[in-house]
Amino acid sequence: MFDSLDFPEYFKSVWRLLLFHIFHLNFQVIPPKEWKPRKHYDDIEDLVIPAPIQQMVTGQSGLFTQYNIQKKPMTVKEFKQLANSDKYCTPRYIDYEDLERKYWKNLTFVAPIYGADINGSIYDKGIEEWNIAHLNTILDVVGEDCGISIEGVNTPYLYFGMWKTTFAWHTEDMDLYSINYLHFGEPKSWQV
Repeated sequence: MFDSLDFPEYFKSVWRLLLFHIFHLNFQVIPPKEWKPRKHYDDIEDLVIPAPIQQMVTGQSGLFTQYNIQKKPMTVKEFKQLANSDKYCTPRYIDYEDLERKYWKNLTFVAPIYGADINGSIYDKGIEEWNIAHLNTILDVVGEDCGISIEGVNTPYLYFGMWKTTFAWHTEDMDLYSINYLHFGEPKSWQV
């Protein structure tokens, strides 16, 4: 695998792998050893989630409908406390299959809260290599040269999830090869 701190060069080196995305497959990209993740997240507790949504799911037998109900703003600290509460926390599980079974069995009970589409980035200041806010891709050119800002497309979005929060791929995620970075928490699971 090509090893580079220069994201555009790395991106060029894996373009063939991106063809997999056309067929709705994902792959994990591991950054070069020189890249360092954020050291801590203590300073984001006061960050406001302006429009958290409660995800109400109805349905049965594999056919479900989700309704999003907007809630009042909350801080990341409040969200974290809610997510870790007995009502919303991830249940105990044996393995991934057990957890997935519990997800589908309990999907219509206890609607989770999701902090979605929050403008911004929580990368450490001064990080230039592999910074989601500055990847030096063609989308940056649209923003810089044309002065066009498309929220969540050429600007970063933050998402705060908890047990059972659900996110569907959008057209831009499919067509523009979306990049997601999990800062902290449990791994995501993709259902295809």
